Order: sequence, then C-alpha cells, then structure tokens
Amino acid sequence: MILKRSEKTAVLLALASVLCWSGAAAAFKKALASGSPWLVVFAASLISTVVFAVVLFVRKCPVRKADMISGLFLGFLNPFLYYLVLLNAYDGLPAQIAMVVNYLWPVVLVLLSVPFLGQKLNLRGFTGILLSFSGVLFLAFAGRNTFEISTAPLLLAFASTLIWAVYWVLNTRNSGKTAAVLFSSFVSGSVYLLVYGLVTGQKFSFSSAASPWILYIGMLEMGLTYIMWNTALKWTSSTARVSGMIFLTPFLALVFIGIIVGEKIAVSTVAGLLLVTAGILLEKHSRKDSL
Repeated sequence: MILKRSEKTAVLLALASVLCWSGAAAAFKKALASGSPWLVVFAASLISTVVFAVVLFVRKCPVRKADMISGLFLGFLNPFLYYLVLLNAYDGLPAQIAMVVNYLWPVVLVLLSVPFLGQKLNLRGFTGILLSFSGVLFLAFAGRNTFEISTAPLLLAFASTLIWAVYWVLNTRNSGKTAAVLFSSFVSGSVYLLVYGLVTGQKFSFSSAASPWILYIGMLEMGLTYIMWNTALKWTSSTARVSGMIFLTPFLALVFIGIIVGEKIAVSTVAGLLLVTAGILLEKHSRKDSL
C-alpha cells in the first residue's frame, strides 16, 4: 500500500509522538533524582508554556477570551493537579510500576464517559475493564515480591488516572483550537504551581543533572508532542491506524526504563501490562461491535 505524502507525514508524526511519550517515565525518574516533584512540574510547565506560545506565533493563531476561561479550569487539572500527583507517585514507586498503573487511564475514561457523555457499555466492554483492573491488581500484589511498593504512592498513581480521565472528558466539550487552549491551560497551571510552591515553602534549587530531563518533559512530554499527535490525527485518512500506535507506548517505555533508569524489568510488570492492554483492546473492540 502506497501512502500519500500527508498520510506518510501523519504516520511519522504519530511514531514520533509515541517515541516521545515512551521516554516520559524514564525522564520523570531521572529528573526526580535531582529535583522535587513540584520543581520538576513547575519548571517543565514553564517550558511547555513557551513551546505553545511559539506554536501559536508560528501558526498566527489568536487566543480567544473563551480559550483563557477554559484554561483557568483545565489548567487546574493539567498541568497543576495531574502532574503533581503523577510525579509524586513516580517519586515513591519504581518507574515501571507507576507507568503501568498510569496506563489504566483509558479504562477510567470509558467508565466516566458512561455517566458524563452518555456512552453505553456492553458486556464485552465491561469484561475488558475488569481485565485491565485485574492487571493492575496483579501488578500491585505480585510486584511486592520484587519491589518495595508503598501504598500511598500507589494510590497517587491510581488518582492520576482519574484526574487525567476527568481532564479528557471536560476537554471533549471544548471547541477551542488545541494549541490556544493548551497555552491558556499552561499559563494558568504555571500560576497555580507558583502559588502552591510559595504557600508550601517549596525550594527553587535543583541539580543541573535534572535540567536535560526537565527540558525533555517540558518540550516533549507536556508540550510539542500533544500538537504532533493532534496533527497526525487530523492529517490521516485512517484514525484507527494512527491511534492504534499508542499501544506501543508502554512497551517501549519499559525498554527506556530498563536502559536509562537501570531498573530490572520484572516478569510481573510485563504480565500486568499485558492484562491492562488486553483489557483496553477488548473494550475498544466492543465499541466497534456496538456501532
């Protein structure tokens, strides 16, 4: 099959997005080795704000009053609350455990979509959800044989999936341009993070060793990758083909965690991830059958 130029570009952008997001877990852990969760999120959020500002300037895209208002609410969830909770989870857990638990967010999104977006859930979809949750439960219990897993950061990892799912449910109701809404959200989120840091007495100092990882998180994980992914979805003639690439992310993430962070990837981690992914695929397939 010969792909058109725009289709090839969409596929390349999608693959680049998957690679960037796959490196996020390792980048989180490396940055946290030299900086607090708050500082990593705050510094990365400022970088992301600059990235979105440049995108808006290049595209000559205006920021409407409605975008700024949306940003006030969405910015509280992302980047402020979501990344603070997520980074605190990563700070207290092995990167591979935090990553797999956080990957449960599509399942939580489906559950929230039933009451808030009026979507239906059939028996196969419900079975897929149970399968995904069983994967995380397996990971939490079996992983204790290999890792020291504390309850508090594990609950934070669960909480991050809920926050991210709520963010996306609210985002589906937003009609603004992606870059404009993201810029507004990160401006607001950075202000929230600054206030939080001042109120809680956070330190503004960190080792230079964290700098390249914070730059990676701000430019790619929290920044430019969202634009690339949305562009890929808009340019492709097959959304299913492009969106399906996202399932490569957690498996590539394990490779990066092993190489960059130096964690030995446990069999229980791979097994838990396979159960979570199988559940997500089963639920996704159930929606196609119900159309």
